[in-house]
Amino acid sequence: MTKLISKWNYPTTVRFGAGRISELPDALAATGIKRPLFVTDPGLAKLPVVARSLKILEDAKVPYAVFSEVKPNPVESNLTAGIEAFRKGKHDGVIAFGGGSALDLGKLIAFQAGQTRSIWDFEDIGDWWTRADPDGIVPIVAVPTTAGTGSEVGRAGVITNEATHTKKVIFHPKMLPAIVIADPELTAGMPPFITAGTGMDALAHCLEAYCAPGYHPMADGIAVEGIRLVFENLPKAFANGNDLVARANMMAAAAMGATAFQKGLGAIHSLSHPIGALYDTHHGMTNAVFMPYVLAFNREAVEERIARLAAYCGIKGGFDGFAKAVGKLRKELKVPHTLPDLIKGLEMDKKRKALIADMAVVDPTAGGNPVKLTKKAALTLLENAMEGRV
Repeated sequence: MTKLISKWNYPTTVRFGAGRISELPDALAATGIKRPLFVTDPGLAKLPVVARSLKILEDAKVPYAVFSEVKPNPVESNLTAGIEAFRKGKHDGVIAFGGGSALDLGKLIAFQAGQTRSIWDFEDIGDWWTRADPDGIVPIVAVPTTAGTGSEVGRAGVITNEATHTKKVIFHPKMLPAIVIADPELTAGMPPFITAGTGMDALAHCLEAYCAPGYHPMADGIAVEGIRLVFENLPKAFANGNDLVARANMMAAAAMGATAFQKGLGAIHSLSHPIGALYDTHHGMTNAVFMPYVLAFNREAVEERIARLAAYCGIKGGFDGFAKAVGKLRKELKVPHTLPDLIKGLEMDKKRKALIADMAVVDPTAGGNPVKLTKKAALTLLENAMEGRV
């Protein structure tokens, strides 16, 4: 691990390497945070990894409070409670600590605590982000404990509108954490299911960003290397949770995915979002289920690009070889092949399928798909994922 220690300033300052959680007080000082709200999820809050991190704050005499009312798919009531805790404690910054859910909610608390408008007024549509008062946004130090969403290097947060059962992306440039501590030791021992789901989320981010239309060679290059890292390291991390080299490479791949998808995402995400909102599924694992079906759907538009990608990753056979490699990886990680395999007892009538298709085509990620996602296409992809037809 001695060679896997670095400091990056792209897309933000990332203190990367095993043991760097010890630098948490210094990171707070560097961002001017004196009274942080420590945002994490309820499961993680009970684990030694949080206790050790809080001890680091206590030893440095940093006053803090912990907020852990975070659902796996965060909802507005979580945000409201978090803002109340932030204001009550007179905090001046946020430590977002955990997986994608805690990271997103921590960022949203830091963003929304100083605003007067509804959170839904800042959805990632056009220039809606300019409605926010930038002086009301407090600094964030992000500490990921999974390797999937890459939310630690993102300028947005995802939250479910409980009234409409839809996932919304809230965006503002100042939501980008000022400092990230990416310590692979924090991910050691992560359960295999979570390792697989978060890792496949990182792959989905990189793959969809690479396939998204438009000219962005920087994003393409980051995405391609991220994909290679996932194929080489995710099976190792899945098989041995204490393989810190594999864990470190997966943390890098996750951050790379979130950096690359500034270019765009696609139908994997636009279908996964409504499923997650309606059935509360693990986002990364839902992405993993949809991946082969969407890849096949997009073939005509991305075949040449995927062939170049396959060659870079050392995968023979062009598009077909890459598709087989995705299938092999899914089997190795025990990814459910169909939605009913993911959601036990799942049944959908025509009305429910139509609702999901309607939600998918208006999801902000749908516009990045290389083949236009119509309602008919979304229905076909949904039915394929229900029945296992690739």
